[in-house]
Amino acid sequence: MGISPRFVRRTSPLVAGVCALMMAGTPAALAEPEGDSGVQLERLDRGLVAVDTQEGVFLSWRLLASEVGGQHTDSGLRGPQFRVYRDGKVIGMVRDSTNFLDEEGGADSEYRVVPVPRGRPGVGPEGEATVWAEGHHDLPLQKPEGGTTPTGEEYGYTANDVSVGDVDGDGQYEFVVKWDPTNSKDVSQRGYTGPTYIDTYTRGGELLHRIDLGVNIRSGAHYTQFVVYDLDGDGRSEIMLKTAPGTRTLTFGDGGVTEDHITMPEEDVAAGYGHGDDYRMSAEDYHEHLVETFLGWHEHPEVVAGNWPATLEEAFGEEPRHDYPLNREDAEALADFFIDEYAPSRSGRNELREFEGFVVSGPEYLTVFDGRTGAELDTVRYEPGRGDDGLMWGDYAMSRIEPGNRVDRFLSGVAYLDGQRPSAVFARGYYTRGAVAAYDFDGEELSQRWIADSGHVPMDNPFNASPHGGDGTDPGLGTLAGQGFHSLSAADVDGDGRQEIVYGAATLDDDGSLLYSSYAEGPPGSDIEGEMTKLGHGDAMHVGDLDPERDGLEIWTVHEGSTYAPYGFAMRDAATGEVLFGGYTGVDTGRGMVGDIDPDVPGLEAWSSMPPGDDVEAGLWSADGDFLGDRTPGTNMSIRWSADMTTQTIEGTEGPRIEDWRRGTLLTAEGTLTNNGTKGNPALVADVFGDWREELVLRTEDSGALRILTSTEVTDHKLYTLMHDPQYRVEVARQQTSYNQPAYPSFHLGADTDWARVEAPDAVYPD
Repeated sequence: MGISPRFVRRTSPLVAGVCALMMAGTPAALAEPEGDSGVQLERLDRGLVAVDTQEGVFLSWRLLASEVGGQHTDSGLRGPQFRVYRDGKVIGMVRDSTNFLDEEGGADSEYRVVPVPRGRPGVGPEGEATVWAEGHHDLPLQKPEGGTTPTGEEYGYTANDVSVGDVDGDGQYEFVVKWDPTNSKDVSQRGYTGPTYIDTYTRGGELLHRIDLGVNIRSGAHYTQFVVYDLDGDGRSEIMLKTAPGTRTLTFGDGGVTEDHITMPEEDVAAGYGHGDDYRMSAEDYHEHLVETFLGWHEHPEVVAGNWPATLEEAFGEEPRHDYPLNREDAEALADFFIDEYAPSRSGRNELREFEGFVVSGPEYLTVFDGRTGAELDTVRYEPGRGDDGLMWGDYAMSRIEPGNRVDRFLSGVAYLDGQRPSAVFARGYYTRGAVAAYDFDGEELSQRWIADSGHVPMDNPFNASPHGGDGTDPGLGTLAGQGFHSLSAADVDGDGRQEIVYGAATLDDDGSLLYSSYAEGPPGSDIEGEMTKLGHGDAMHVGDLDPERDGLEIWTVHEGSTYAPYGFAMRDAATGEVLFGGYTGVDTGRGMVGDIDPDVPGLEAWSSMPPGDDVEAGLWSADGDFLGDRTPGTNMSIRWSADMTTQTIEGTEGPRIEDWRRGTLLTAEGTLTNNGTKGNPALVADVFGDWREELVLRTEDSGALRILTSTEVTDHKLYTLMHDPQYRVEVARQQTSYNQPAYPSFHLGADTDWARVEAPDAVYPD
C-alpha cells in the first residue's frame, strides 16, 4: 500500500548515513591545465535568424558571453547595443534585448545586425540572414538505403537523435544526425537490427560524411551514445563514440563513395579479427555459445572461488547428474534443459530458442573522428569490456533471463573535470555494475583520465539471484552499483570550479572518486520498511539551480524500484545527495520533469507521472516541497520558448505541440514526428542560434529533412547564449544519450531570475 506523497518529507535523519559515504576511488594522477586560465568555450558567430510571421519579420541573434560586462538591468544583462539593417538600410537600434520585429519586412528581405559597444560599431561579429519564408527552416537529409537482415526482414531508416557542434571552425553549428533502422531494438528485445549511421550536415544541408557503425554495433537507444564537442581546443568539434570491427567512414564526391575503416589494434589483427567479421548471433549460435559456457563452467573464477555452485544442476535447483569437467554431450543436454525447461519455468517470456541478433563477443572500441572530414583520429579499447554475455552482470539472475541486457547499457557525456578543458565521459552499466571512464584528447591521441568502476555485484548463484540494489566489489566505489540512470549529467555540484558526474542516485567527484551515494530509509508499507536502502535506478533526472532560495544546485529524480525503492520521486541537494523532500509511490515511477511553468510560484516546479492506483498520485511540487496539486504537464521534453522566461513542454508524437501551462498550445509542428515511440523526444532541443531561447528540431514525416523552429515572441530579456554556459553546453552534448533529457544552465533560469546572480563565465575561446 502506498503513502500519499504530499505527506512524505524525509530529510537528514534518514539519509545522513548515506551522504557520508564519500569514499575515495582509485583515479589515476591527473595532469594540471596549461596555458590560459578559464573554461574553454566555442567561438560562435552572431547566429542571426529571420522568420516571416503574420506581424512582420522577426529577428533574433546571439549575445556572446564575452560581450557581457558584469552589469545588469531589471530584465537582463548589459551588453552592446545592436544596429539592425534591412536591405542595407538602418531600421532600428536595439538596447535591451537581442530580438527585433520588423513590421515592414517581407520574405525577400535581407538583414544584417551589427554590435555597437559604447556607440562604436565594428566590435564583435556581425550577423547576416535571409528570411525563413515558411516560418521554419528545413535542413535536407540524405536517407540511407535500407536493407535485409539475415532472417529476411526488410528495414528502412528514420532520422533520430541530433547533436550540434562547430566542426569547421566558422562559428556556426553543424548538425550530427543519428539514423535509426526501422527494426532498432531495446537491449532486452530479441532480433536483428540494421546498422546505425551517423551523418554530419551543414546548416544548408550539405552531407559532409557518414559514419557506418557496421553490423557489430546493435541499433537502439542504449547502444550508440555519440559525443560532439571540441575536445582538443582547436576550434573544431570532434565526434566520439563506441565502435567495432566493420565501423567505417563514408565520404561522397564526384568520384563516388570513399570508405575508410577504423584502425584495429595490431594485436587484434594478429589474433585474426577483421573488418569483415559478423558477431551477431543466430539462435543456433546462441545455443552453441551456451554449450561453450557450460563446458568451461568448472574453470569460471566464481566457481573456482566457491562463490557459485560447483555444478550447473545445483545452480538450476536440480540434483547433480553429470561429471565435471563436462563433456560436449552433457553440456548440450544441459543447454537444452536450460533453454527449454529452466528458463521458461522462471518466466513465460524467456523464449531463448528465438534469441538472435545480439552481439556478445568480439572487440569493442572507442573512436574519435574529425568532425569536418569524418577521418579517424584515434581508436582505443572501450573500457570496461563486456567480459561476458551478462552472466556476471545479472542478466541470467532475474526471472526475466535477458543475455546482453544489463551488460550493454551505455551512457556518454562531456565534463570540465579540471574546470578548464572538456573531457569525454563514457559509461557502461547501471542496473548492477556501474563503470564510468573519462578521456582527454590532445588532437592526436586519446588518454584515459580515470575510470570509476563499482565492480560486479556478488551473487551466490548467477541463475537465481537479486543483484539489483547490491554493492559492487570495489572497496571505494562499490555503492555506485545500481544507482545509474538512463542518462548522466555534468555539473559543479560542490562549487569548486570543476564539474562532477551526476550518475543518477550517486555522484562522482571530478577526480573519479565517489562523492556520495544516496540512500534513504524504507517507509512503512514498503518491502524495505526500516532499512537504509539505495534510491536506485530511474528513468529521468534533472540537475540545476531549481530552487534559487537554496545555495547550490538540486537534483530531481524519479525511481522505478517500486516497493523496493524508498522514493518514487525525490528532490536532493546536489552537493551531498541528501533528500530534501520526496514521495514513496510503490510503483515504477517512469517519468519526471522540472520547469518554471507557473511564474507565481518561486523557483522551478517539479512533477512526476505514474500509473493510477490506490494512494498513488501524480504530483506537482514547488522547488522547496510544497504540493501544488494532482494535475501535471507532460514529461516527454521541456523547452524555453516563451518571452517571459517560463518553461514549456513538448507533447505528442505526430505533429507535436509546444504547450504552455497557462496559455495552452503555442505551436503545433504539423508534418513532423518525434522519436522513440511514446517517449516522444524531439531530435534536439537546444539554443542552436538566435537569442537565449531554445530551438525545436524535429524530423519531417518522411525523414527527408530536419525541421528547425524558433520562438518568434518578442522578449525584453537580454541574456548571453545558453551555449556559453559550461553546464548547459555539456548538457546539450549529452542530451541524445539513451532517454533524452533537457539541458539546464548552472544558474537559475526562470521568470524570477535574479540577474545580479547571473555571471558570465571566465572563458577562453579558440582563435
